[in-house]
Amino acid sequence: MDLVLNAADYHLLTPYVYPSTWPENEPFRQLLSLFVITNLGALALYLLFGTLSYYFIFDHALKKHPQFLENQVQREITYAVQSLPWISVPTVALFFAEVRGYSKLYDNIEDSPYGWSGVILSMLSFLFFTDMGIYWIHRFLHHRLFYKRFHKPHHLWKIATPFASHAFHPVDGFMQSLPYHVYPFLFPLHKVTYLGLYIFVNVWTISIHDGDYRVPKILRHVINGSAHHTDHHLYFDYNYGQYFTLWDKIGGSYKSPSSFEGKGPHDYLRRLREK
Repeated sequence: MDLVLNAADYHLLTPYVYPSTWPENEPFRQLLSLFVITNLGALALYLLFGTLSYYFIFDHALKKHPQFLENQVQREITYAVQSLPWISVPTVALFFAEVRGYSKLYDNIEDSPYGWSGVILSMLSFLFFTDMGIYWIHRFLHHRLFYKRFHKPHHLWKIATPFASHAFHPVDGFMQSLPYHVYPFLFPLHKVTYLGLYIFVNVWTISIHDGDYRVPKILRHVINGSAHHTDHHLYFDYNYGQYFTLWDKIGGSYKSPSSFEGKGPHDYLRRLREK
């Protein structure tokens, strides 16, 4: 995150916002800047990619499904926009630790002991590590002691739209993002790669709520896509994973998507029309 902070300082904050007497490396200034940048960035990613997905990918016929709520899109957006600032508070604390040099993020490819191959391997390990972490955190949030208080708000949306992607209770939203932030404190990761992966995971989160179930047939039971996550919203106890189905299969919570078997929301609407 220091790449974004440095760019903001250079192009905007130092010449136009903060007084010249306030050093760029002063902790309170960095915290304040990170809070603003994190909120603006999260909101921009959510609204930009959510809107693109909603208008160009999401099948609006799903809004006719009986489990689609009244004014649902507006409610999803409102809930997400209200939650994001609270989610950002502990997130900023972790970003601040990164900026102050406590993580294993590095600037140059030469700093990796394995060069470019190390960068590629770190991308793969990031995906597998975070997929594992999110699976167990997500499953933990379904425990009866925590579900009603923290995770149930996200399950209001049985037939989700892309805007449901970030419509979490703040505790739920932060907990499920935690593996992304923990990884660079445990393993070396290139800073630009980390920034790219951070954008990717936000876009992926939107994509698994977009109602587009198309996946190459060979990957249908490997990639945890929108079809899998739709069944998670509908049937509750299945498909907790983020990118892959591996941990659901290990944990006994994998369910072949009903949409692949002719029993999904689109099939239900088709049968309604035929009656």
